[in-house]
Amino acid sequence: MKEQIKRTFNQLAHAYENSVDKISLHNREYERPSMLRNIPNNIRNMRVLDAGCAAGWYTEQLINRGASVVSIDLSPDMVDATKRRVKQKAEVLCVDLEKELPFDDNSFDMIISSLTLHYIKDWEKTFGEFQRILKSNGVLLYSVHHPFMDLQISQNEDYFAKELVIDRWNKEGKIIEVAFYRRPLNEMINVTTTHFIIEKVIEPQPTQAFKTEAPEKYEKLMKKPHFIIVKAINKKISKL
Repeated sequence: MKEQIKRTFNQLAHAYENSVDKISLHNREYERPSMLRNIPNNIRNMRVLDAGCAAGWYTEQLINRGASVVSIDLSPDMVDATKRRVKQKAEVLCVDLEKELPFDDNSFDMIISSLTLHYIKDWEKTFGEFQRILKSNGVLLYSVHHPFMDLQISQNEDYFAKELVIDRWNKEGKIIEVAFYRRPLNEMINVTTTHFIIEKVIEPQPTQAFKTEAPEKYEKLMKKPHFIIVKAINKKISKL
């Protein structure tokens, strides 16, 4: 499964590098504005991990806000795309989020993970590593597919089951099969709160620019959310 995801995003790397930032309203006018509102404008002197950097759009935004950035992705082609985008301004590595991360304890002030974690079957290891490498009071900000959206393309239609789902994306005139894991909201929240304290859960809404460019899709998103964003703080949690 992991090799399949790597191959898929190697295939998608050209589109992410050359067209997603301009063409994809779901990125440009839906997920990204809500994520950016939860990142301070000035993060100078902060070390930030872009976990699942794709072609480096968030890496560039974090650099522009003053951060020292490390960016990681499973796909070698996405890593190369990020390097082309930011040159030597960030450390960019090919890293598997399902394994132990190659960073010291307490070495980051913030972790940003945009639309990545639904490609990981078991979150426990990943979130444990996020907690380990984040400083006390460090911030984890992540976005994933909304479980209600994923249920619409479920094969077993069992909301409470974790399920491998195959979606089909049209990118640059090519149909590419994209596999990811659907899981219920309670699992997302419970794994997060095992390691962090949740500060905020956001169900983003599309911008007015989205409405202008695609009014029918805008109306659908206003009734059926596609993404969910969680902001959490790294603090020790007492076990009852």
